[in-house]
Amino acid sequence: MNALGKTLPPLASLLPFEAAARLESFSRAAEELHITQAAISRQIRGLEENLGVKLFCRRNRAVFLTQKGREFGRVVAAALRGISDGAANLRASPHCNRVVLLCQLCEAFYWLMPRLSTFHQQYPHIEIQVVTSTRPLTEFNDHFDVALQSTRRASGSHPLMFTASDEVFPVCSPAYLTAAQPLPLTELQPYTFLHHSSEPAHLMEWDGWLQVFGEVLASDARSATFDSYPLMLQAAVEGHGIAMGWRRTASRLIESGALVRPCAQSVHLPQAISVYRQQGVGNRAEITALLAWLEAQLQSEG
Repeated sequence: MNALGKTLPPLASLLPFEAAARLESFSRAAEELHITQAAISRQIRGLEENLGVKLFCRRNRAVFLTQKGREFGRVVAAALRGISDGAANLRASPHCNRVVLLCQLCEAFYWLMPRLSTFHQQYPHIEIQVVTSTRPLTEFNDHFDVALQSTRRASGSHPLMFTASDEVFPVCSPAYLTAAQPLPLTELQPYTFLHHSSEPAHLMEWDGWLQVFGEVLASDARSATFDSYPLMLQAAVEGHGIAMGWRRTASRLIESGALVRPCAQSVHLPQAISVYRQQGVGNRAEITALLAWLEAQLQSEG
């Protein structure tokens, strides 16, 4: 007879309870676990009924741990941490020389890939698995060891390792312009402005860029908006308008002649890119090597 099956509380309720106990808030626990507040409340009420004790006091839309709830919270948190650590060790053991690098799609395509061979030459025994995403780090639910994304994007509790600078300037297809270059900013208005839209916004856009130079975007300016930065950049290559280009992702397209800089002005952002390590991941030599290589590559172009 399985004794654990008779004594364990409903396992599905333990993760919601741990989050609610740690945060002392059903709503914040719901946000963290990406489920509804009603689902959190339902799971905890079922857990209380199973245990026969009150774990939370509910007063005026707020919740407070009871003494028994606080004690049980410590037990559950320790147990879940042990399970998490054990699972992480099992995931790492078959691929102890593998490092998973999460990278924004555009940086992976235009910046990382052309350079990654130098890492393999320096560390031939380390396997880099590149995973890409167009969403912020907080919305990535799979395993990663190191992540690179724009600094203004949400990163949750993953520790920040370092930041790097970048430069922002207009770019377009050389065939798109009919006037001589460089163009004064006041002569950009007849052209189509390509915009990148994300929620929340994390990249410098035309409005903010022009404000640096005391200019404003005309309310009747022609424009096209994209929800993907790589798509917007490709639209610029294809001659659909002028986009905001970031040096690290646009420089190779400029070198190849696919894009040009129609204006001389640019904005330097000292902390444009951030590199994170997965929360709770140990100091494996392979991860340390990748972090050192990324920092050297990013800072050398600073």
